[in-house]
Amino acid sequence: MKEKKQIGIARALSYYNYFPYYWGFFNHLGIEIILSSPTTKKTLSEGSSLVVTETCLPIKIYIGHIVELVNKGVKKIFVPSIQSIAPKIYNCSKIRGLPDLVRNVVKGDFEIIEATLDKSEKNLGLYEFLKQAVKPFGIKNEKLIKEASRAGFVVQNNFRVMMQQGLNFEEALKNAMSGKVVIAPKQESAQGVIHIALVAHGYNIYDKKACMDIFKKLKNMGVVVHNAYQLTDGELQSGICALDTTPYWANQMEVTGCAGHYLKDNKIDGLITITAFGCGPDSLMIEDIKRKAKNFQKPLLNLSIDEHTGEAGFVTRLEAFCDMLFRNKRAKLTNQLNDEITTNIKTINEINDVMSLGR
Repeated sequence: MKEKKQIGIARALSYYNYFPYYWGFFNHLGIEIILSSPTTKKTLSEGSSLVVTETCLPIKIYIGHIVELVNKGVKKIFVPSIQSIAPKIYNCSKIRGLPDLVRNVVKGDFEIIEATLDKSEKNLGLYEFLKQAVKPFGIKNEKLIKEASRAGFVVQNNFRVMMQQGLNFEEALKNAMSGKVVIAPKQESAQGVIHIALVAHGYNIYDKKACMDIFKKLKNMGVVVHNAYQLTDGELQSGICALDTTPYWANQMEVTGCAGHYLKDNKIDGLITITAFGCGPDSLMIEDIKRKAKNFQKPLLNLSIDEHTGEAGFVTRLEAFCDMLFRNKRAKLTNQLNDEITTNIKTINEINDVMSLGR
């Protein structure tokens, strides 16, 4: 009996950036994807128990998802080592060393598919990465691999278009996987509603367990949320330029580029950054954003998350920040109204003066 081609993918880290591409690529080659379940308390607990305490939350979650896949009996698990996404643009050491980490802490009968992408080195580009990913399945036809890559880009591009048009992550992913493009109707927000830019990596805001479903919480507070996934590459690059910085870290666009774009957007009333406690690259980027936010006179709230973050304190800080933005907006609108009334009264008085002179 012919062995069924299956590959396990963890619903963590690069899943939130590249899964639409992986879906299109592996499915085109007849490889079934076994995806881990959404993050739960058990996922986090199992991941945390296998790594040192200082490990950041996203890595603990990732390890928990790998454990789940192993427990499901998945024999081949995709653990990419994404070293560099562009020349001299690097990932943090933990993400670069994911295969070694998984190999050393997760025990079980499974094979790690360790594909390496390093665009700062020769012969480690995208197609070399893809060839390594499918080699364990006996697929060596380069023409077929390139066709599968094009299929992956179709799904990825459709996903991005829908995200940029305002569809939420789950709906955009579901539609892209189904081969559909659905454009959400743009809704005009009422005067007085506050607009917040949520600045963070996808794995910190779209994993509902990690961020305690922050999108839902902000929506319930009457807030319009904007983020990096709604921006084009050009807008993100413009944001980098606005902060007068040079990209070094992978995923810096969705943090620094996102912040830079929304800091110069007059519609945005404030920014919320979410970082994983202990993340070195994020701490450097957030400090730069904090300084620039003062120059743009935009309020900024930084929320740090780890496995011990309490939801009550998290919500309290969100509510306090949003209340402050609502008060600022109300005061601004009141001042504008008073200025308009004063201007109108002045105009009426000037007209009356002219008419009096005419008599």
